[in-house]
Amino acid sequence: MQASTEPIISAQHQARRKNTVLNYVLQNKWLYLFLVPGFLYLLVFKYIPMLGLVIAFKELSLVKGIMASPWVGLEHFQYLFESQEFYKVLRNSLLLSLYQLLWAFPAPIVLALMLNEVRHMLFKRVSQTILYLPHFISWVVLAGMIINFLSPSTGLVNHIVEALGMKPIHFLIEPDYFRTILVSAEVWKGVGWGTIIYLAAMTGIDPTRYESAKIDGANRFQQIWYVTLPGITTTIVVLLILQVGVILDNGFEQVFLLYNPMTYSVADVFETYTYRIGLIDGRLSFAAAVGLFKSLVGLVLILIANRIARSFGNQIW
Repeated sequence: MQASTEPIISAQHQARRKNTVLNYVLQNKWLYLFLVPGFLYLLVFKYIPMLGLVIAFKELSLVKGIMASPWVGLEHFQYLFESQEFYKVLRNSLLLSLYQLLWAFPAPIVLALMLNEVRHMLFKRVSQTILYLPHFISWVVLAGMIINFLSPSTGLVNHIVEALGMKPIHFLIEPDYFRTILVSAEVWKGVGWGTIIYLAAMTGIDPTRYESAKIDGANRFQQIWYVTLPGITTTIVVLLILQVGVILDNGFEQVFLLYNPMTYSVADVFETYTYRIGLIDGRLSFAAAVGLFKSLVGLVLILIANRIARSFGNQIW
């Protein structure tokens, strides 16, 4: 008798659960309506184009079209892994991403902690505005500024170098300087915008925690270490996972606008590599194979980072 009533109870429970979910959606229908534009964007520009990944396994002919082009299987991937250029591009992409992770990721955290300690509100607001303004400068403009500043003949930096009694340095054609220039520019451009996220997270910290810390005799540095940083741990972990997931994405504009044949050995990354072989050389199928490889690596890395973050403690989530 008990066994026969279990399916009925289970069906009733599922029905009540569906009604609860439906009621919740209806009560918040306007909030869900705001999701529609974002959902359509992802569907049209992210998911539907994934059908075109099939060209990575074909020898694409623009005359025959995608469906009529001949299958080549894993031939493009085999050529990719046997190519010496691939390992050079992979090394450059990983190194640039590693440097960005080491310098560009913690910079907004440190800056947000510093701004959070400022008590003069006018100075704090003006400083924050000045710091995030570079985010709105396009890479085309920023690249022009970098080229002018580092020019061996008219650049401000080389004027200082000459004033110190040294010869002008051709920064943009010296491979040793390229990564430093690019990472420094990205830190300067994005540090202020990233600070906004962490400052917003800090506003959610209960002020009574600071009062309790003061009563216990904690100084300002100890309050930052034991109250502020734990309060934004969730935000830091989430952004770190997202950063790891795109570790092979170095951006196209900034590299393309600053690199040249003299710095290909350290500057050529997946974005510029696929641009050259895909659009300039016309090897669209091979470029698709490179892009698919990069996406799969990103997926694996973000899953690993998510698992590692969870292993540090469920209290983060």
